[in-house]
Amino acid sequence: MIDEATFTVRAGHGGSGTVSFRREKFIPKGGPDGGDGGDGGSVYLETDLNLNTLRFFAGKTKFEAKSGGRGSKQKKHGKNAQDLTLMVPVGTTVYQASQGNIWLLLADLNKPHQRALIAQGGLGGRGNWQFRSSTNTTPKEFEMGTRGEVKIIKLELKLLANVGLVGLPNAGKSTLLSVLTKARPQIANYPFTTISPNLGVMEFKGAQSSQRRARFKDPKGEVSTSNSLVIADIPGLIEGASIGKGLGIQFLKHIERCLLLVFVIAPRDHELNESAAKLVKSLLSQLNEVKNEMQTYNPKLLDLPAIITLNKTDLLSDKTVTQIITFFQKEGIEVLPISSATKSGIDRLTIVITTTYNQAQT
Repeated sequence: MIDEATFTVRAGHGGSGTVSFRREKFIPKGGPDGGDGGDGGSVYLETDLNLNTLRFFAGKTKFEAKSGGRGSKQKKHGKNAQDLTLMVPVGTTVYQASQGNIWLLLADLNKPHQRALIAQGGLGGRGNWQFRSSTNTTPKEFEMGTRGEVKIIKLELKLLANVGLVGLPNAGKSTLLSVLTKARPQIANYPFTTISPNLGVMEFKGAQSSQRRARFKDPKGEVSTSNSLVIADIPGLIEGASIGKGLGIQFLKHIERCLLLVFVIAPRDHELNESAAKLVKSLLSQLNEVKNEMQTYNPKLLDLPAIITLNKTDLLSDKTVTQIITFFQKEGIEVLPISSATKSGIDRLTIVITTTYNQAQT
């Protein structure tokens, strides 16, 4: 997934005004008629709901808008250049390079069809017709157009999802996403199948759909409801992810915009015949490892509402599952047993996700 891009944007220069005097038959000494220059094109970024990566910008180093046309005789205005609009996914953060290798936040494009001016085009200069006066009937002054802005821009994409699935590699997050939503991520029984975040939409159907509607607050605090939530499958985190190991930082940043996290822990293949006590130790270690990486990257991530799920319960006996759940309860940790393979517990998880998300909005 292409989720970062750095390039230069150059707005168009304003066209220069011109010096001209009316010269027609029988009018040998007409007045000034030099027209103004046209404005240069500006550079804009605009969000497009159909995009989910910054792939368009891969390998590109410069984007330029056209310059305005020069003014001409008979007071003709130079042609205004067309603005250049670059489309980006919703969730794109825009930074501008400053002195000292500092990146300054320029725009946070987190809404559909949001548009931001990135580089202002230059203004067209005035022609000599604009300088005429009662004391200066033959002005030869004119203005050059102003120069368009040039900036070094960095784009960072952070996926906009209501709910994020987090856990270690091979915990079954991609399969869970495919069950909860209509997404079809790549799924296989080995670590790092998912190398980029996947998105899916969880829709609520059936008789209980009115009770499962998700509530949303807009910036003014007004509440609206929806029969769906966007869920992101965040690629598996590993130890050292918070310092960039295994593309960890690229993965962790996608969690920052989520409003609810679902931790997915599961027994590893070689642990299936272990006792419940040993499984609990391993599962706690998985949970703590993920939380530690989140804590190191951004402590505020642990303040988000969270649900903890025990996946792959179809591979364990009912007694072992009960023992694991009971142990976690004694530690004050509520764990929902599920199986993405058999869809056991998925309906309950859907309700818990919606209920917890709604409570977070109040």
